Amino acid sequence: MQPTRREVVTGLGASLVCGAVTGSGRSKKIKIGQIGVGHAHASKLSVYRQSADYEVVGIVEADEKLRRQAKASPTYQGLQWLDRQQLLNTPGLQAVLVETRVRDLLENAETCVAAGMHVHIDKPAGESLPHLARILDLASRRNLLVQMGYMYRYNPAVMLLREFLKKDWLGEVFEVHAVMSKVVDPAGRRGLADYRGGMMFELGCHVLDLVIAVLGKPAEVTGFNRHASAQDDRLLDNMLAVLAYPRALATVKSSALEVEGFGRRHLVVCGTEGTFQIQPLDNPTARISLSKARGDHREGPSEVRFAQYTRFGDDAADMARVIRGEKVADFSAGHDLAVQETLLRACGLSVKE
Repeated sequence: MQPTRREVVTGLGASLVCGAVTGSGRSKKIKIGQIGVGHAHASKLSVYRQSADYEVVGIVEADEKLRRQAKASPTYQGLQWLDRQQLLNTPGLQAVLVETRVRDLLENAETCVAAGMHVHIDKPAGESLPHLARILDLASRRNLLVQMGYMYRYNPAVMLLREFLKKDWLGEVFEVHAVMSKVVDPAGRRGLADYRGGMMFELGCHVLDLVIAVLGKPAEVTGFNRHASAQDDRLLDNMLAVLAYPRALATVKSSALEVEGFGRRHLVVCGTEGTFQIQPLDNPTARISLSKARGDHREGPSEVRFAQYTRFGDDAADMARVIRGEKVADFSAGHDLAVQETLLRACGLSVKE
């Protein structure tokens, strides 16, 4: 039986509480390191370097070419370069950012969790669902946080949407649409073509995470995956996933071809009592239309604008609070597994390997 929308929203929070606040009320900085610079979002380390919550103790990159390139970047200036075991043996280390190439994410994350570390794993969660499940199970048994690097979870418009859903202001959700596209240059396409999941795997996963947070795991997943470009690189660059629920339908679209890709990135949630649209996701504005007034929001259409949002800062702050035992994790292992299983099915990939 599929969960109701209310059950999905209520179930987003995990039961994990990882630590405790010091007796003085102010905790010491959390010692954190990073493994890998090969991921497209590896430069998020600068957020942790600037944060009062963290002390970045070192960075690991086994690939000599990547390490040489990273050393020339301001993001990594002044950091101590270590091998993986040296990092994991650092006294007081509590957490690790895993920012390798996607194919290496899970092996490194599992090693870190086995060593007793909280981990942030960048997206998507590798290519093996059983491997991810094993990591999440190990982390749960050791009371360790696994945080996924989906970059819209703490977007202020998404947080407002979450409040609307929690209060049932949109009624019963029956329809969700999400689009996440951009233009990828030829060099980038060649790299992405190494992954059979194409643009849904690389980019669409961000908004698929949002859809699953609204509706939960779908009953059926159908992918329409095409290579639409004249370029002979075999990249699945025009992809659509249709998610079917007993009382709802959702679509997720991702391409490597859209000139207006960034501006048209959006999430639309339609319920029996209202519609909530966020566009563009990266500089969010919410257009809300309600059947009747709710709280401070009037009946009919209205618009909510937000201050310029900086990615990853709220993720880092939330991770610190969970590690210190000040709150529970907002996203459960069940949610992360549902996202990854749905993603693999949408891309036409195995969920058993």
